[in-house]
Amino acid sequence: MSRLNYAFTIAFVLIASFPSLAQIQHVEPLNWWVGMKNQNLQLLVNGKDIGLTVPTVNYPGVTIKKIHKADSKNYLFIDLAIAPSAKAGKISIRFKKDGKTIETYSYPILERQKDAALVKGFDASDAIYMIMPDRFANGDYTNDIVPGMKETTIDRKQIRARHGGDIRGIIDHLDYISAMGFTAIWPTPLVENDMTKFSYHGYAITNHYKTDPRFGTLNDYKELAIKAKQKGIKLIYDGVINHSGVNYWWMTDLPYKDWINFADSAVVTNHKRTTNQDPYASAYDKNLMTSGWFDKSMPDMNGANSFMSNYLIQNSIWWIETLQLGGIRQDTWCYSDKQFLKRWSCSIMNEYPAFNMVGEEWSVNPLITSYWQQGKVNSDGYTTCLKTMMDFPLQNALVQALNENEVPYGAVGLARLYEAVANDFIYADPKHLLVFGDNHDMDRLYTQLHKDVALTRMALTFLLTIRGIPQLFYGTEILMDNTGYPGDHGVIRTDFPGGWKGDSVSVFENRGLSADQLQTRDYLQLLLNWRKKNPVIAEGKTMHFAPSEGVYVYFRYNSEKTVMVVMNKNSTPATINTSKFTEMIKGKKMAKNVMTNKQISIDATLSVPEKSAIVLELY
Repeated sequence: MSRLNYAFTIAFVLIASFPSLAQIQHVEPLNWWVGMKNQNLQLLVNGKDIGLTVPTVNYPGVTIKKIHKADSKNYLFIDLAIAPSAKAGKISIRFKKDGKTIETYSYPILERQKDAALVKGFDASDAIYMIMPDRFANGDYTNDIVPGMKETTIDRKQIRARHGGDIRGIIDHLDYISAMGFTAIWPTPLVENDMTKFSYHGYAITNHYKTDPRFGTLNDYKELAIKAKQKGIKLIYDGVINHSGVNYWWMTDLPYKDWINFADSAVVTNHKRTTNQDPYASAYDKNLMTSGWFDKSMPDMNGANSFMSNYLIQNSIWWIETLQLGGIRQDTWCYSDKQFLKRWSCSIMNEYPAFNMVGEEWSVNPLITSYWQQGKVNSDGYTTCLKTMMDFPLQNALVQALNENEVPYGAVGLARLYEAVANDFIYADPKHLLVFGDNHDMDRLYTQLHKDVALTRMALTFLLTIRGIPQLFYGTEILMDNTGYPGDHGVIRTDFPGGWKGDSVSVFENRGLSADQLQTRDYLQLLLNWRKKNPVIAEGKTMHFAPSEGVYVYFRYNSEKTVMVVMNKNSTPATINTSKFTEMIKGKKMAKNVMTNKQISIDATLSVPEKSAIVLELY
C-alpha cells in the first residue's frame, strides 16, 4: 500500500470512529445568562440519533436536573439548573453512548447587561409607531435576494411580493421617527420566514432564533435596539406563539407527536374566539378554536405540550434579554391554550416586573377583550399577567362615530364613542389599553373615514388625548390609503414614500407631498410632541360629557393640569356654553389652544371650528 493510500485509509477510519462531526444540528436557546431569577433552563438538542446518547456536564454551578427523551430519537431535552454562583463561560456538554463521548457541544452562558431585570416596558406615556419593515425603507440593497431562500424575487409592482425594506432602513430613519414624537416602534416580525410566498409580512416563522437574512443580521437587529434606545425609542418585538410557518425546520421530524396540533393533517381553526369565555360552548368548538391551524400554511404550535411551552417562553425571554426590548406585541393572543398563555405571560413578568406586553384579541366586544387583562375578575376564575390588550372595541366605535350621522337622543354618531369610553368599567385597568385607528390587517384609517381629512385629524386627536397607549401605523401621518381595494393587505401595506432610491415622492425629504399630507403630518407631529411633555394625558383621570348636537367634550386632568378636548363633527362652527362644564372648569376663565398656541376665553362660551377637535390647556 502506498503512503498516500495508507494516509487516506487512516483518515477514513478516524472519521468513521467519530460520527460527531455533523451530528448536532440545533441547540436552543442559542445561549443563556447567569443571574436569571428563574435558575432553570431547558435545552432543545436536535441531531441524528442524539436521543440515543446520555449528556453530561462538568461546570461549576451548572447541573443537569433531568434528561427527557422525545418521541423522535433525533431530539433530547435537557433540564439545567444554573446556580447564582455560576460564572459566565462555555459549558462543555458531552454526549455519551456506551460510555464513550461521541459529541461535545460548547454552550455559552453570558453575563447579563446591567439592570437587565429592570428593563422597562412601554406604557401610556409612550406613542408607538408600527412599521412593516419590508414596506418602510430599503437601507441595504445587498440583502434583497438571498440565495437558498424559498422566495428570492423582489418586485415592488407586485403588492404581495417582497419589496426589499429591511432593518437598516429603519435604523436610517430613526431621526424621523423621533422627531415626529414617537417613543416606541413596533416592527412586524423580523425573524426568519422561509416561505415560498407572502414571506414579507413575517407571521409564518420558520426559525424562532434566526433573523431573516433579507431583513439583516442579528447584529443589525441589536444595532436597531441600541440606536433606538439612544434616541429615547423603545423597541417592541412582534411575537407569534400560536402558529409557525409550514416550512419550519422541525416539520419534517417533530420531537413529539403532539408538538403541533393536528400534526397528521392541516385542520384550520374555526376562529370562534368567544369559546374562551362562552359558558355554553361545546368541547368540539373549543378544541377546534385553540388547536386548529391559523391557516393551511401556518401550523398550530401546541402550548399544552410542556416542552413546547418551555421552548416558546424561553424564546421570548431570549429576545428580551438579547435586545433589551421595551415590550412584546403578541399576535393572535386568544388562539392558544389558555393555561399556556397564563404561564407564558406570568413567566415573563416574573423575570421582568417592569416589562409590558400587548395581546391581539380582535373582538369589538369589550366583554371579550377585558377577559384577558391582568387583574380582571372573571366568573371562571381565569387570570393572566398580561397588562395590555389592543382596544379593538374603541377603534370600531371611533370609526363608526365619525362616519355616522348624528341623531338627537340616538345611540349613534358621537354617542357611540361616548358609550364605548363609558364601557371602561369592564376593564381592570383602562389606561393600559392600546388605542389605535388602524394597523396592518385593516383598512387604512383615512380609507375607513372615506378620505375625509378633517375627520382623520379628529380621530388622531382623540387617540392621542384619550386614556391608553396610542399606536399609529406607518403612513397614517401622510394619509396613506387603500381606497378602492377594501381589505387588500398588499395595498394596505403600501411602500412608504421615500424609503427607496429614486422614489419621486419622499416623506423624509419633503418631496412631492400634497398640502393635506404635509399639514396632517405637521399637525400630528405637534400633537405627539406636546403629548410627550404633558404626563396628564398618560397618568391623568378622565371625565366626559354626553355628546350634544354633534359636539363631544372630555377632560384629562390631575392635580397640576386640566386639559379640555372638544370634538365638533358639524360642518359648521359650534358655539358651546361652558357653564355645562363647571365641575371641571372650576373657575378657570382662560385656555391655551395647544395646536395654535393662542389664548382664548372660556368664561361663558367657546367657539369650535367645523369638523375639528381642539385641545385646550385650562388656567
